[in-house]
Amino acid sequence: MDLGINGKTAIVCAASKGLGRGCAEALAAAGVDLVINARSAGPLEAAAAEIAAAYGVKVVPVAADIATQDGRAKVLAAVPSPDILVNNAGGPPPGMWHDWEREDFIKALDANMLAPIAMMKAVLPAMMAQGWGRVVNITSQSVKSPIAVLGLSNSARAGLTGYVAGTSRQVASKGVNINNLLPGIHATDRAISLDQGVVAAQGISMAEAKAQRAATIPAGRYGTREEFGAMCAFLCSEKAGFIVGQNILLDGGAVNATL
Repeated sequence: MDLGINGKTAIVCAASKGLGRGCAEALAAAGVDLVINARSAGPLEAAAAEIAAAYGVKVVPVAADIATQDGRAKVLAAVPSPDILVNNAGGPPPGMWHDWEREDFIKALDANMLAPIAMMKAVLPAMMAQGWGRVVNITSQSVKSPIAVLGLSNSARAGLTGYVAGTSRQVASKGVNINNLLPGIHATDRAISLDQGVVAAQGISMAEAKAQRAATIPAGRYGTREEFGAMCAFLCSEKAGFIVGQNILLDGGAVNATL
């Protein structure tokens, strides 16, 4: 399928690996030039070189912490007026309600709510002026079905979801579409981290922890970054112009809900 976005430019955050890398690769396959971001320069530069070689597009790596004002300014300096923005950041650590203090919530909000809001505020005016733009926020299935040990993530991502619900409808008439992708468990470093927590808590092997989690997913497996990236690229395409303010689950059926 021709997505109609060949030659456009995208910012993809947290794109050196995992779901962000999957989104970057899928957009590159559609002919989109990229500015990709992550905190560690080495892996990011390697990812940029690999994506550029594989798909023949321009890929500019910008090593910066997107949760900070300076980091966002550095990324936006590389492409002040992108056609596409994919907001993404690693989730905060798991724990229990009594583990978290105010500072923990502030860090979670900065990374998973306030940073993507700041990026949207920076790029939306130019998108609206040109009459076309796409924003995809990578959030979590927890905004549909909260995960007890991920209270920091539940809170911050739910706040972002509320912001997008209103903002997306304010900009849609200008040809700008904002939507959220809600991943369940995918085969990424985040899944490894969560499974290691189960290993430590239950005294079982990594294979047992993974099998235990996979058994809770109707699809019977973890998702892949390629599957996730394909959906992201579709939401960024010309074909998705009538999709506004939606929260799309990619969880293998793990959230048991009718709507």
